Amino acid sequence: MYIILILVLIVLVLAIRIVNQYERGIILTLGKYTSTKNPGLNFIIPVVQRMIRVDIRTKAVDVPDQEVITKDNIPVSVNAVVYYKITDSEKAILEVENFYYAISQLAQTTMRNAVGERSLDELLEKRNEIAEKIKIELDKKTDKWGIDVEALELKDVIIPEDLKRTISKAAEAEREKRAVIIKAEGDKIAADNLSEAARKLGQTPGAMHLRTLQAINDLSSDQSNTTIWMIPTEILEAIKGFGDTFKK
Repeated sequence: MYIILILVLIVLVLAIRIVNQYERGIILTLGKYTSTKNPGLNFIIPVVQRMIRVDIRTKAVDVPDQEVITKDNIPVSVNAVVYYKITDSEKAILEVENFYYAISQLAQTTMRNAVGERSLDELLEKRNEIAEKIKIELDKKTDKWGIDVEALELKDVIIPEDLKRTISKAAEAEREKRAVIIKAEGDKIAADNLSEAARKLGQTPGAMHLRTLQAINDLSSDQSNTTIWMIPTEILEAIKGFGDTFKK
């Protein structure tokens, strides 16, 4: 009697399976898929049935550094992280041997192909666009595994040190070029304004004298200013001639 009771207890212990809220239980009966167990207390037939737990939470796969040659033949090293979630537990177990490893390998090849189609400038300027393209392509390929790729982010784009120095020099030269252009445009605008002001002053009688008086007034407002007056030689010669005439 006791032996039978012990055997029953052992069978019950072996038959009880607890599935957590974030899991699903795939039941294989004699090696064949028969059902999927939801969270809670579940029972299986020992020896005959086996349960495989599948975590359906969002998980992250780190894609290690990949050496890639860009479209313009520049070697770069790119790494990324993939966020995915299992939407069909049955497919994730039955359609692929190890979905975690499969996603990692698929992400590496897809990323290399996508980066190889772009130039270095495009890779640096359109990182989010390229990441979205890789994500869409990866999501299409993993649908048959019951996996939804939620996001993919390119973490680092590493370029050779000598190329970094070249890019830095090119950026500095571009900044200097822009500064020269902006200064030249400012000088041109200032010259145009001065030319227009001179034209208007020349066309208005007495305007130049008024501008001169205004300048003198501005200079005399500060006693520390020293003013040097430049008198044309014609005026000096006229004064000298006037003096000679007066003596006669």
